Amino acid sequence: MIRLFSAAFLLLAAPLAVGQQAAPQKGDADLAHRSKTAMCIGCHGIPGYKTAFPSVYHVPKIAGQQPAYIINALKAYKSGERSHPSMRGIAASLTDQDMADLAAYYGVPAQ
Repeated sequence: MIRLFSAAFLLLAAPLAVGQQAAPQKGDADLAHRSKTAMCIGCHGIPGYKTAFPSVYHVPKIAGQQPAYIINALKAYKSGERSHPSMRGIAASLTDQDMADLAAYYGVPAQ
């Protein structure tokens, strides 16, 4: 009887869990500015900067990007979906909250 109720509960609750999405984390721009931007500014904070590792390319500007884009890009580096070695190493050290904080600092404020 307990198994029947447990199975019924799981069948009823499963669609609710699948349909729910976690609310985006709120980032703290001030915290990011004070403690997290040092790893970004060395490349992304220099106008017109080009790097030679792993090949010569123009380093993109991240200030003014949409926060969701910044978070998604960092997650893609962390997961290996994007493959730049320096960015993979940096993103691997970031928590989801770190990413949200950096996105709040560099990103365009929500309108």
